[in-house]
Amino acid sequence: MESKDIIKHIKSAHEEILTEVKKVIVGQEDVIEQIIISILAGGHTLLLGVPGLGKTLLVKTIAQIFDLDFSRIQFTPDLMPADIFGSELVEEDPVTGKRNFRFCEGPIFANIVLADELNRTPPKTQSALLEAMGEGQVTAGGKTRTLPKPFFVLATQNPIELEGTYPIPEASLDRFLLNVVLDYLPMEQEEAMVAATTSPQTLEVKAVFNSEEVEKMQGLVKEVAISKDIINYVVRLITATRPESPLAPDFIKQNIKWGAGSRASQALVITAKARAILYGRYHVSVEDIKALALPVLRHRIITNFHAEADNISSAQLITQLIDSVKA
Repeated sequence: MESKDIIKHIKSAHEEILTEVKKVIVGQEDVIEQIIISILAGGHTLLLGVPGLGKTLLVKTIAQIFDLDFSRIQFTPDLMPADIFGSELVEEDPVTGKRNFRFCEGPIFANIVLADELNRTPPKTQSALLEAMGEGQVTAGGKTRTLPKPFFVLATQNPIELEGTYPIPEASLDRFLLNVVLDYLPMEQEEAMVAATTSPQTLEVKAVFNSEEVEKMQGLVKEVAISKDIINYVVRLITATRPESPLAPDFIKQNIKWGAGSRASQALVITAKARAILYGRYHVSVEDIKALALPVLRHRIITNFHAEADNISSAQLITQLIDSVKA
């Protein structure tokens, strides 16, 4: 399939994807779109949400739509890297009696991996997963093993403070392309969800894309055009999050301890390109940048004690910043 045909296919399939997801997921359109954008951009996503909002079902449904292998890892305090990567087993040949080593792949060897409650596992295991995310490969049994392509990790982190949790360091959070928040449903949508999930009727989700098409789409994302003016806007927006910058407005200087780094600029541009393709466009618009600034920046800026004392969140500051920096 040619590049233009793929982009047209993506545009025509956009509504079809939402239709398929809505068979099992009620609402959460923005969350669904941002996860799909992250897959097209070839990055990984951190999903925040309290227990019981359907995070696992959402990711599993998206994996079915893209016809990708799915695995789920429940992170616990006693989980070790070998539990994720896999390990070598000793097998004995019943005829010759010879013993051989066979590598048994762990759950990391899938196209879409749901890393559930990543903050419940110690730093050693967190680092092992983040290394796999960054390198696209793992070292196990003395050999370097390549992970399947496409490879996408969606890690969840419950905002509820619990005993035995290990907060993900800011430097590690920066490795995630987007930080998506799964919130409570409005009452009407929750009523529809309860009615649908407690009825005997079950709806099957059909695949819209396959793994080969996903790889082609990921390759096309970087080819989407973006003007110098929009790149300038992105850099000015990211620079304005840094309190020591002359471009930073007063409310940033007063409430931000650390601003976003250069990786945020790269993330904002690549996700904006993916959003443009999703809407069937060959160029990035200012609308794409504004739509993705919050999930790109939410986990990349650190508020100071003034903001915490006044109960000001990073999301509030980012929204205010988007309004103040002119495109």
